[in-house]
Amino acid sequence: MPLEYHDQVTLLKDILSNHQTDCCGSVAECQQLERLIKSLMVNGHIDHNSMQVLNEVYSYSQSGINASNLDAHIESHQEQLSQWVDDIDQFS
Repeated sequence: MPLEYHDQVTLLKDILSNHQTDCCGSVAECQQLERLIKSLMVNGHIDHNSMQVLNEVYSYSQSGINASNLDAHIESHQEQLSQWVDDIDQFS
C-alpha cells in the first residue's frame, strides 16, 4: 500500500529530524530518503523551491549511503538538516 503525499512528507521530515537530533543514522534510512524523494518528485504538489530542497536532500542521502563514516557525514550537515526540516514544514 503506497503512502499518501502527506505521509511521505511526514516520514521524510521525521528521518531528517532524527538525523539532526541523534547525530547518527543508518544506510537504510538514507536509502529510504532516496525512495521518498523519488516518489515526491513525480508528485504534482511540489513547486520549484520544494524541488530544490528535495534535490539537496537526495544528494545528502546519496553521499550518506557512500560515506565511510555516516555519523560524521550527518554531523557535518547539522545546519542543513535544520533548514531542510523547516523547509519541508512548508510543503503541506
